[in-house]
Amino acid sequence: MYGRSAGRAKSIIMTHQCMELDERTIIRRIQAGDFDDFHHLYDAYARRIYLFIYYRTYHKETAEDLTSEAFLKAFRGIGSFDAAKGTFGAWLYRIARNVVIDHYRTAHPTVDMESIWDLSTDDDVAQEVDVRQDLDRVRGYLKDLKPEQRSVIIMRVWDELSYQEIADITGKSVPSLKMMFSRAIAQLRRDLPLGMLLLALWRVYH
Repeated sequence: MYGRSAGRAKSIIMTHQCMELDERTIIRRIQAGDFDDFHHLYDAYARRIYLFIYYRTYHKETAEDLTSEAFLKAFRGIGSFDAAKGTFGAWLYRIARNVVIDHYRTAHPTVDMESIWDLSTDDDVAQEVDVRQDLDRVRGYLKDLKPEQRSVIIMRVWDELSYQEIADITGKSVPSLKMMFSRAIAQLRRDLPLGMLLLALWRVYH
């Protein structure tokens, strides 16, 4: 049993490493002038980036427009990407994050920038994403967390990002993010029953 589990884990690690290697190869080709290969990166990340933006705007058309803008910026700036400084995924998420911030600064200049990482409650897109069904309750529990804690919870649970990816995006250390997340979860555990729901999600993605 242990041998099979160890073999499966090794296979997953090797697959992940191969994917990273292929991604780096694709990026090098694009940086060398093979721009047609960019669609491979788009196909790999489009859904994740769209959801990342959607969870921060909760408007389908806006999320689609900002996703296109993020990938256009990535396409234009891919020559500056340096794999030695972090993963392509983290680099792309930083671009998406900045696109959302710029959107709010332009379209909603009076909005508190710390609050845009909250889960919104617009009714016109209530059926767009399955996790939306408990959104009002989620927002009610998260509103008492500090903005940084909310951001980590959302990126870790809803965006399914690793601690290292969140660190690359935010510039914070992995240990500090883990501590922040643990404290936020401890606070949420006191607020049943939703705290139990989030705790269950945390166990899945931890």
